[in-house]
Amino acid sequence: MKNNYPQIQELLHQRADFQARLNLLPYDGTPEIKDREGNKYLYIRKRVGSRLTSTYVGEYSDELYQLLLRNSREARELKKNIRRLDKELALLGYSDAELSERVMLNLDFARANLKSNIYDQAVLEGVATTFPQTEDIIDNGKVNGVSASDVQKILNLKHAWEFILDKDVISYPSDYSILCHIAKLVNEGFYESGGRIRGVPVTIGGTSYIPPLPIESVIKERLEVLLEESLPADEKAINLCLYCMKAQIFNDGNKRASVIFANHYLISQGAGMLIIPEKEVPEFKRLLVAYYEDKDNGEIMGFMKSKCIKTF
Repeated sequence: MKNNYPQIQELLHQRADFQARLNLLPYDGTPEIKDREGNKYLYIRKRVGSRLTSTYVGEYSDELYQLLLRNSREARELKKNIRRLDKELALLGYSDAELSERVMLNLDFARANLKSNIYDQAVLEGVATTFPQTEDIIDNGKVNGVSASDVQKILNLKHAWEFILDKDVISYPSDYSILCHIAKLVNEGFYESGGRIRGVPVTIGGTSYIPPLPIESVIKERLEVLLEESLPADEKAINLCLYCMKAQIFNDGNKRASVIFANHYLISQGAGMLIIPEKEVPEFKRLLVAYYEDKDNGEIMGFMKSKCIKTF
């Protein structure tokens, strides 16, 4: 299977992407119309195991019925693609790895805190939404009074988190390819090649630090070194996060991608999550500038260990 690694890697990325999109569909099943006392109601019929279930959706309207039909068609297509990828993976000798109970609990912990994590990340990026607005965007894909750009950023964060919380993806090594795919998701709708390494100079507001142009081989080597260090999982995750932020590997979305990439590693170790809480954002940014300018003496590591690591 080792010789098939790049191909398996690409297929797993595709499958996780399809699964994440399937999870995001509000309705998964076949729509049916029921008449009761002259009124029409819409239900979703779905087989769960050996049992056929029927779930109430709402009163009939053409708009809702067409939405259910679109969801049904999209779900069928996504499942078809997932089955196709499963067959291709099996032919390449890949089999799903069993996750430990601790990692499974960590996945549940992350999913339970998904909305608050996305809100805190949005605050770090300067997205001007309240928590209820952020929650509404995550649930419904839109909200009044919020710019299209901010809505897109929040939805992209949702998609990137859904990607790393897939069981297949969390069992995959935290490597450069995972980082690039996360960056692609957080930059969706803003950059056509959002997961491609930066090829133009950039500056960072509020600091004199100018990041050099990243070199792919150097980035890969540095990530491997960080992952092989004999450190606790939380310190490794913090080092991964800070390195990716400082390197400015992509044209945009570096803080978002760095935090989610660090969480991919941390959750895969069953060691909690790394989130910069809303109230700690000003202090984190101050310490981050010092880190960029090589004026940090370990303060940001201590700060993040005490303020930004969530355990369960």
